[in-house]
Amino acid sequence: MGFEWYTSFVDLEYEPSEEIICHFTVKSDLPIEEAAGRVASESSVGTWTTLTELPDRIRDLMARVFRVDGNRISVAYKTDLFEEGNIPQFLSSVAGNIFGMRAIEGLRFDDFEIPEDYAKHFKGPQFGIESIKKKLKIFERPLTCTVPKPKVGFDAEEYAKVGLNSWLGGIDILKDDENLSSQPFVRFEKRLENVMKAREKAEKETGERKTYLANITSETKEMEKRAKLVADFGNEYVMIDILTAGFAAFQTLRETCEDYGLAIHAHRAMHGAFTRNPEHGISLEVITKLTRMAGVDNMHVGTGVGKMAGSREEVLRLAGICRDDWYHFKRVFPVSSGGLHPGLMPSIIEFFGTDVIIQAGGGVHGHPDGSLAGAKALRQAIEASLQGIPLEDFAEEKTELRKALEKWGRISPK
Repeated sequence: MGFEWYTSFVDLEYEPSEEIICHFTVKSDLPIEEAAGRVASESSVGTWTTLTELPDRIRDLMARVFRVDGNRISVAYKTDLFEEGNIPQFLSSVAGNIFGMRAIEGLRFDDFEIPEDYAKHFKGPQFGIESIKKKLKIFERPLTCTVPKPKVGFDAEEYAKVGLNSWLGGIDILKDDENLSSQPFVRFEKRLENVMKAREKAEKETGERKTYLANITSETKEMEKRAKLVADFGNEYVMIDILTAGFAAFQTLRETCEDYGLAIHAHRAMHGAFTRNPEHGISLEVITKLTRMAGVDNMHVGTGVGKMAGSREEVLRLAGICRDDWYHFKRVFPVSSGGLHPGLMPSIIEFFGTDVIIQAGGGVHGHPDGSLAGAKALRQAIEASLQGIPLEDFAEEKTELRKALEKWGRISPK
C-alpha cells in the first residue's frame, strides 16, 4: 500500500524560510502526524499513493508539516505553489479538497502568515483609516454608522427619510444591510437617488460630512455598473458582501473602485457558515486577513458585547488584524456592529478606542422618540464616554440619552 507517502510531508526538523505558513486544527482518528501529512499532501503536490515519477524540483514544492502541538499543526508552503495576487487560487489550495477528506473528521484553518515577497502582489486598501478620516473630517472620535430598520421593506422615499433623520441626529454613515440590493419595492438606482438628495440636505443643515455605504452586491458586471452609478451620484463609498460575492468578484471590484475613487465597506454575511464551528471551517482571522489583502477599507469584526457570536478576545484579535502595521497594507477601520445601543458606548470605546466605526441599527431606530432622537442619543453617549462622564450623569440634561437608557440600560442583546 502507498499510504506511507503521507508521512513524507511531515518534517519536524524543517525550518521555514520566506514561505507561507498555515495553521490548522485537525480532528481525526488517525495518528496526528499521518493526519497532518494528508493535509499537507492534498494542499500541495500529493495524491493518495506514491508516484512512479517525482522529479526533485517537484519534490522541493512539497508542503511540510514542521510543527505539531497536540492537534494543532503548522504547514509551510513554498510561494511558488501560488499564483501571484490570486486569492481564489490560494484558498483552492490551502482550504480546498482538504476539507472534504474522509480520513479527516474536522479541520479548522486557524491562521496564516505570508512573506513580503508574496504580499507585494496584493494592493490592499485604497484609502484606509487615515484617508477616510480626512474624507469625513472626523479625527478625535469614533465614526458612527446606522442601518435603517427594518433592514428590508422600505421603499426608496421611506428609506431616504430614515437616513435623513439619522444624519440630522448626528450619524456620519448610512449603510445598506447585507440583504438589501435592488428588490422590486426599492430598486437600487431609485434608492441611491433619494438617499443622495437626503445627504445633501443633511450636510447643509448640520455642517457635517455624511456618506452612504451603498450595497452593490450582485453579479460582477452588475456590481461594476452600480459602482459607476454611485460615483456618478457623487458618493464616496460602496459596500460589498465579500463572501457571498466571492473573492474573485471582490478583487475585480477593487480595481473598478480605484478607477472611480470609491472606498469599500466589507460585510461578512455568511461567515458563520465557515467560522462558527470551532472544529471545522475557516476562522474569522483568516477571512479578515484575506479581506485586508484584497483591499477593503472597513471590515466588520463584532463587538464582544452585542448580539453576535464572538468573544472579546477574538474581536480584539480581529481589530488588530485591521489596524496593526502589516507590510504596505493600509490600516483598515474595524466596524463594531450587532446589538449596539447608547448604553454600551463606554464599553465599546474602552475596548476599541477611537479608530473604529460604531454601527447601531435597532439601537438608533428603536429609540422611543424615533431615529432622529436615537441618533442624538448615540452621539451623546459617545461624547460622554470620551469625556469620562457616566452616562447617567450626562443624561440628566440630555433627554434623548435619558430615554435610551430608560429603554435599554446597559443590556447586551442576544
